Amino acid sequence: LVAGMEHLLEDIERGHGHIQIQQTDMSAFRLGENIATTPGKVIYQNDLMQLIQYEPTTAEVYKRPLIIYPPWINKYYILDLGPEKSLVKWCLDQGYTVFVASWVNPDARLALKTFEDYMHEGVYAALDAVEKATGETEVNAVGYCIGGTLLSATLAYMAAKKDKRVKSATFFATQTDFTEAGDLKVFIDETQIDTVNNLMGERGGILPASVMAHTFNLLRPNDLIWNYVVGNYLMGRTPQPFDLLFWNADATRMPQKMHLFYLSECYLKNGLAEGSMELGGEKLDLSKVTCPV
Repeated sequence: LVAGMEHLLEDIERGHGHIQIQQTDMSAFRLGENIATTPGKVIYQNDLMQLIQYEPTTAEVYKRPLIIYPPWINKYYILDLGPEKSLVKWCLDQGYTVFVASWVNPDARLALKTFEDYMHEGVYAALDAVEKATGETEVNAVGYCIGGTLLSATLAYMAAKKDKRVKSATFFATQTDFTEAGDLKVFIDETQIDTVNNLMGERGGILPASVMAHTFNLLRPNDLIWNYVVGNYLMGRTPQPFDLLFWNADATRMPQKMHLFYLSECYLKNGLAEGSMELGGEKLDLSKVTCPV
């Protein structure tokens, strides 16, 4: 019980007055040493992202590069936890030239960045950088979670602009139709969006990383909250090292303008699926996307 109380006090201190449950031994992992270890280098960066190009592992590579857009709600290395779990390494071993967008963890200076900015400074900027690095104008693209929602919206925008650089798109855990968005809808209505907006305003125009982390924990409370209340506080145990939960705890902030657009346009209006969402003056029509998906 004494050990459990110490764990509780540590978690309250870490959360600055709110309980921030430690789900894994955070000291067990070091980026680049035993997690996110696939060799690569940053070949381009701007305000919103760094583009990583990974070293090939095969004597020959496919002509068309592979570019991955992960979510900016978490860090990119979910796709490179360790050699035996790394999608990045697996793709390299199949002969692909792999690029991954590593999104910035924004501060108040980026509060006014929009969803459209993420398209131009994320998807488009990465396509230009890949062409500069490889000489190739055509790519295969992967979008994961909100990175996939952005990619699908961008593909609709590119279709309107007759831009055919993306030759195939693969989506992981991506929503384009938010009609049945699951338990997350419990946290999203007009009133709660106003509350989030006010919170972001108080914090200089960003959503604190702890808010999203807490929301995701509440989606699976038995696994991600009560399991640790019992183990850490009542039983006095120290959590075991677990790479996925280390990644989960490495949360990121979000710019106010972009986040409000995403919550309103996708969750409230379902604008991408309904054909009412606009980016760059173009009304997005997913039915115009003709590349293999």
